Amino acid sequence: MALSKDDIINAVAEMSVMEVAELVEAMEEKFGVSAAAAVVAGPAGAGEAAAEEQTEFDLVLTAAGDKKVNVIKVVREITGLGLKEAKGAVDGAPATLKEGMSKEDAEAAKAKLEEAGASAELK
Repeated sequence: MALSKDDIINAVAEMSVMEVAELVEAMEEKFGVSAAAAVVAGPAGAGEAAAEEQTEFDLVLTAAGDKKVNVIKVVREITGLGLKEAKGAVDGAPATLKEGMSKEDAEAAKAKLEEAGASAELK
């Protein structure tokens, strides 16, 4: 007798957290995979859905451009770094300037950098 997905989900819903953890371990051993790797790999097309659901972004300075002084000022404003550290980040491009930003903050910071003449991207 084959179990349907709904049958399996209902059975798991009735388990305690410890029982679910043990079930995951047993499945990892049985199939020789990690649950984390399965989530990352996911089915085809799942990467697009994950990109849409991303809530934290990293701001990466990819190139300083011609107006380095303006870019350094914006980097200082965004990161709160001192002059020496901001200059080092700009000179060392590509460099991650800030991690774990909200989408709105990251887009605003990227726009400021591009307005100052730099190239930036969100990851």
